[in-house]
Amino acid sequence: MISYGEMVLRLLIAAGLCGLIGFEREARDQAAGLRTHIILGVGAALFTLVSAYGFGELRDARSFDPTRIAAQIVSGVGFLGAGAILRYGNDVRGVTTAATLWTVAAIGTAVGAGYLFGAVSATAIVLLTLLALRMLRRKITSRFSTNVAVMEISFGDGGDSAPQALEMLDRHGIHVRNMDVELEGERARYSISVRIPARQGVQDTLREISGLPGVERLTLNGLHSLE
Repeated sequence: MISYGEMVLRLLIAAGLCGLIGFEREARDQAAGLRTHIILGVGAALFTLVSAYGFGELRDARSFDPTRIAAQIVSGVGFLGAGAILRYGNDVRGVTTAATLWTVAAIGTAVGAGYLFGAVSATAIVLLTLLALRMLRRKITSRFSTNVAVMEISFGDGGDSAPQALEMLDRHGIHVRNMDVELEGERARYSISVRIPARQGVQDTLREISGLPGVERLTLNGLHSLE
């Protein structure tokens, strides 16, 4: 059995290590940020402490297994990760945050078990992955990166000019991912999910499409970079 001071120290270490990862997620304006990561890490550490030291009177029992709670942490934390994953059209965001939640649970478990070297090492590796590799990735792939957006075009001619609009998008290097069409009498509304090269300007494209006969309204919504 460890002392109360050692128990508090392990919980604080879990809060500090997991908080470092949570701070990075908070800075990226993710759904699960600093507080979520700290609470999850501390909870995992406490579960591990309870598993390892909370059933002293049963330690000699043949069925005693201190790893059971730790095993349940691995599977049980999945619902938090699922809550951090959000879908925007065809794009799925928050997978990295879900992975960090799962990892801070492992870090908290390691701290609770007293495996501090593994917990600190894992924290350093995760932060290196989130920060350093992101900068390296941007530097290497910036010329190939793309933005995604939803272009909405309203036609008053039933969409007769739509093929020309799609041809203009292709000519400007804007890739059509998927397209929804709503027809109402002589009017047609096209909702087009597109990929736009990061260095590609869209003003000329929008101007050309707006000048097509039959185009009543043109908007570009939700422009964001793929990470």
